Amino acid sequence: MTYFEILSESDVARVHEATLHVMETVGLDMLYPPARDLLSRAGAKVDGHRVFFPQKLVETLIAKPPARFRLHARNPENDVMVGGDHSLFLPANCPPFVSDLDHGRRYGTLADFENFVKLTGHSNHLDMSSNILIEPSDIPIAQRNVKMLFATMKYTDKCFMGGAMGRAGAEETMNMVARLFGIDKANLPEKARVISIPCSLTPLKYDQSMLECLIGYAQAGQPVIVNSLGIAGATAPVTLAGTLVVENAEILAGIVLTQLIREGTPVVYGGASTCADMRTGALAVGAPEMALNNIMTAQMARFYNLPSRAVGALTEAKQVGNQSAYESMMNLTSAVSCGLNMVLHAAGALESINCMSYEKFVIDDEMCGMARRIKQGVTVTPETLGIDAIGQVGPGGHYLASPHTFRHFKTEFFRPRLSDRSGYEKWAKSDDRDLAVKANNTWKKIVQEYIPPELPPAIEKDLDAYVRSI
Repeated sequence: MTYFEILSESDVARVHEATLHVMETVGLDMLYPPARDLLSRAGAKVDGHRVFFPQKLVETLIAKPPARFRLHARNPENDVMVGGDHSLFLPANCPPFVSDLDHGRRYGTLADFENFVKLTGHSNHLDMSSNILIEPSDIPIAQRNVKMLFATMKYTDKCFMGGAMGRAGAEETMNMVARLFGIDKANLPEKARVISIPCSLTPLKYDQSMLECLIGYAQAGQPVIVNSLGIAGATAPVTLAGTLVVENAEILAGIVLTQLIREGTPVVYGGASTCADMRTGALAVGAPEMALNNIMTAQMARFYNLPSRAVGALTEAKQVGNQSAYESMMNLTSAVSCGLNMVLHAAGALESINCMSYEKFVIDDEMCGMARRIKQGVTVTPETLGIDAIGQVGPGGHYLASPHTFRHFKTEFFRPRLSDRSGYEKWAKSDDRDLAVKANNTWKKIVQEYIPPELPPAIEKDLDAYVRSI
């Protein structure tokens, strides 16, 4: 596939050069002494919390991670490749609220979390589960990470994201992943089995919690999405080029640290920047600037020969409707057209990721299928050109009964579950004219009928005992 790009080669080179200048002369605040010590021993200048990154150190170490890697699921059929021409869709991550047509907007619970894991497990278009599908407010904060991980491991056998909150989150994740795969924790570096997303604190800062997470995953040889979210005009320069320089500096600093801890640790270049709404100062995830940053993030990741991550179906809309549809599809389309490898927040998010909607989840899931079909493009071979079929049908005929049609229609066309393609008369008599109502019925049916993949009883018992010990 030919990727859509907006930066020229010289633009990318100028962003890279500006980034190295910022890292070496302005520096980044690293609010965790062990991280500063490690960087200092590698040749970085340290002044208090501030770390200044030499150009040679940065360029040497960002070349160490692999360009692509396999992430292993407990069911090998659900392994995924991260990088190359692969695009992976993951549902929304971190919303504290949940909504549906039956109960409205409310704080999320563990039951909601489990439901969204089931919807993810059922999906043919979502490749992985995110870490915090919904913040379960009915669980004590100290137990949320292990409870969410256990639910994810129990209700899906797809790949998943692990805890990102500090040393404890990383250690709990590694302990549970080792139990899930039945291996000694010391052997975790043999394969990539879980991925997390430690985030910078824009502008040009990492807090202790995220650095602890990054170090914990790298020590275990597990991949991380090194992520930056700059807000142009608020936490980053108002120009998108300037915001990209800040984003790039933060991501490269995190990558450097991972490679100092364990050379060759897989990383994903994660950009999630957008602009501020200058009328309110609020984050604007449904803005076209978000889609532009998707494209620039993919380009910078390719420049560094690294897998990329940005955003999917994000919107400022407060309910399922026109705004949620056009903003979400804009972001999804930009993500696949530019070649992003991991599309986080690809399903369910409303109101700037503050709320997870059951109805929007299944609608977005269908949109992911459409976006993936677009990315697949068109195969041109002697068979698909259909010359024999054209000759057999000739002028004025039809192809509905053609053997060529029967050979290809199931794989050539995307078949929607929710979109209505009937005639007006049939639609007017239907009980499913309202898409939100149809989506409401759909998600409830999926959850009710969902059969979780079998988790071996001994492993489930071991995980349950560990969770209860926290």
